[in-house]
Amino acid sequence: MATEFEGGCRCGKVRYQCRAEPVFVGHCHCRDCQYASGGAYSTIVGVPTEALTLTGELGGFTVDTDSGNQVTRRFCTTCGSPILSELSANAAMTVLKAATLDDPGWLKPAVHIWMASSQPWVETSGELPSFDRSPG
Repeated sequence: MATEFEGGCRCGKVRYQCRAEPVFVGHCHCRDCQYASGGAYSTIVGVPTEALTLTGELGGFTVDTDSGNQVTRRFCTTCGSPILSELSANAAMTVLKAATLDDPGWLKPAVHIWMASSQPWVETSGELPSFDRSPG
């Protein structure tokens, strides 16, 4: 995996650099990620917050999740691209949207989470472990 990578929004006004390997990469099927991605799930990349440098203006929207915690979803105020999520339960980790990486091709998702909320029409290969909620 890459130990340093960059990304940003569609219009280029928000940019980030991460100076650490991802803690995890997976597909989240929670209903909130479905809203945020506009699809069946969101491919997410958890990184140490301290390793992330961000430039540009982000808007935010905070939601209560099924886990009982809050998530603040951050997006570019110009183009609306979803960039990252901040977790009230774990401020030491930031969750990036995989599609915002300049080169997301090297990512290797390892898990499906929140499958209890998965849409019945979504296809999965069955090759990755799946959890009804988040694994411990």
